[in-house]
Amino acid sequence: MKHIRAVLFDKDGTLFDFQATWGAWASRMIADLAGSDLALRQALAAALAFDTASNRFLPHSAVIAGTSQEVAELIAPMLPARPGGTEALMAQMAAAAAVATLAPAVPLRPLLMQLRGAGLRLGVATNDNEAVARSHVAEHAELFDFIVGFDSGYGGKPEPGMLLAFARHCALHPGDVLMVGDSRHDLIAGRAAGMATLAVLTGVATEADLAPLADAVLPDIGHLPQLLGIVE
Repeated sequence: MKHIRAVLFDKDGTLFDFQATWGAWASRMIADLAGSDLALRQALAAALAFDTASNRFLPHSAVIAGTSQEVAELIAPMLPARPGGTEALMAQMAAAAAVATLAPAVPLRPLLMQLRGAGLRLGVATNDNEAVARSHVAEHAELFDFIVGFDSGYGGKPEPGMLLAFARHCALHPGDVLMVGDSRHDLIAGRAAGMATLAVLTGVATEADLAPLADAVLPDIGHLPQLLGIVE
């Protein structure tokens, strides 16, 4: 990994602990959408593979790696008709996501500054909306060269479009980039782009799920400097 010149992060489950961040958000979102209709609450939770007792997503949930459009299209048919349809639902979800209480996987700023100090280019490629992603990393935005979402014009993961766009933006060969993520979508996209891949376990997937697609598996992104041979 010592040849790596740039690191591209997934957002949810990678920069931010997935369950700690999105469990409470999903519980509120389901309640807002269903109102007093308990049957609808149960149906939405089942569709999203969300355990309302523990406020945690199950490993097969579409929310974990899917785009926000895919999630909206999954549950929109279950909801009463509304002006704007799926687009309006996506906007509602994005507005709620933008103000979600975030749980960083590790203290982000010291880590990002250490990576930048070593001369690495940094980016974020998420299946969330770009606007939401920018909101979530706003405190550290100047440390990233590139922030992109599924709606930025490059497609969503597991397709490699976002990843290749980052490499082009940094004028780097894809082989010089490390893709870091917590889902198979992230790692499949990294492999398709010709990048090195690192799996972290701050999402929902297990090491057994991710190891076949990863060049390395770490507990969280805080171990990156050691992996990359960066010494303070």
